[in-house]
Amino acid sequence: MTVPKGHDSRLFQPLEIADGKIRLKHRVIFAPLTRNRGTPLNLESTAENPNRIWYPDDVMVEYYRQRTTDGGLLTSEGIPPSLESNGMPGVPGLWLPEQAAGWKKVVEAVHEKGGFIYCQLWHAGRATIPQMTGSPAVSASASAWDCPDELYSHPPVASNERVRYADHPPVELSPSHIKRTIQDYCNVARTAMEIGFDGVELHAGNGYLPEQFLSSNINKRTDEYGGSPEKRCGFVLELMDALVKTVGEENLAIRLTPFGLFNQARGEQRVETWTYLCRRLKEVHARLSYVSFIEPSNITIYAIQRYEQLFSFAEKEKFLKSWGLPGVDLNSFRTIFGSTPFFSAGGWDDTNCWGVIESGRYDALLFGRYFISNPDLVERLKSGKPLTPYDRSRFYGPFEDREVGYSDYLCWDQQVPNNTENLPVQEAPAARSTHTVSLSKT
Repeated sequence: MTVPKGHDSRLFQPLEIADGKIRLKHRVIFAPLTRNRGTPLNLESTAENPNRIWYPDDVMVEYYRQRTTDGGLLTSEGIPPSLESNGMPGVPGLWLPEQAAGWKKVVEAVHEKGGFIYCQLWHAGRATIPQMTGSPAVSASASAWDCPDELYSHPPVASNERVRYADHPPVELSPSHIKRTIQDYCNVARTAMEIGFDGVELHAGNGYLPEQFLSSNINKRTDEYGGSPEKRCGFVLELMDALVKTVGEENLAIRLTPFGLFNQARGEQRVETWTYLCRRLKEVHARLSYVSFIEPSNITIYAIQRYEQLFSFAEKEKFLKSWGLPGVDLNSFRTIFGSTPFFSAGGWDDTNCWGVIESGRYDALLFGRYFISNPDLVERLKSGKPLTPYDRSRFYGPFEDREVGYSDYLCWDQQVPNNTENLPVQEAPAARSTHTVSLSKT
């Protein structure tokens, strides 16, 4: 069977989202990627007075501008709706005027090149520490991390030592605190639309706050927000209802990871929980802009390979088998959502993306890591040019030299002619203006 590649692929055919309001010119979507490149509001951060707030500046504007194509869709990095919700340093929120002004410049840069951009709303929940936010971490329940030795990603200000999540367990959100949290989401969603974002995506996966409510190993509540698959969906459904009232159904999307393990999401009853959630979303919000899922596996016309952000394929397969889901895929959710545009993320590259849209499995594919190192990824895929390898060590800041491994990757036509023309993709030298990539295991 001949599989269409390059410009012949359906990846480069139009797609309507936002209930027909937005017509994309291709289906290569820029995935939401935390990069920790924001500028601190408090430049004199100390242990006694640590900076806890960041905003986008011109470095971030350029990064998003570089990855914009005419008629293409970008999803912002996760944007915290409050100080309490921020999970990592260097991540710009959207609850202060300074942050809104910075994100407005990003949005304008994307629109100037004919692109579209959605604001992803991200609440870390228990995946943060008090030293980061200045307040206790919050979650569905006061559940300590399953692994007592897992460390928070960054040392606190004025320290060289990372701290254990288990030493800072979250507090359970009270019903009134839940209402305030939902209002925080809605306030930032409204601001996002006011400054020009084309829509809003709720991050309800990867073990962050919404998925903490969905996960039985984290959510131990016995009230209307816990105790059964249906009740564990209550927070997400209530939040989506409120966001629909705030920004409109056609301007709202959601990201889900039904089979992920990130941030120690180890809940059982996966199929029952996420099936109920998706059916209810389709029933009450049939005009959502799109739905975005992370793969339990990379399923192509060539092979099936398990995908997981943190664990090896073998470890992921072990978890799936323990849940009685050794051959699980996203087909049942695709069926539930029917005509709602259905996006897939999870390890897509120039070797495994061909034939996927033609198969009818998905309507669009999200690319992350290779979009980092190839700002002109869309054109490279279309024309069959080799991809520049990414440098994982520069994924997550903060860094003093913020541009390195961020906005200094070159487009193909900026590189020395023929420098990688005859090399396999993974052997192609990284073309950078300021540094050399160190190839390591991914």
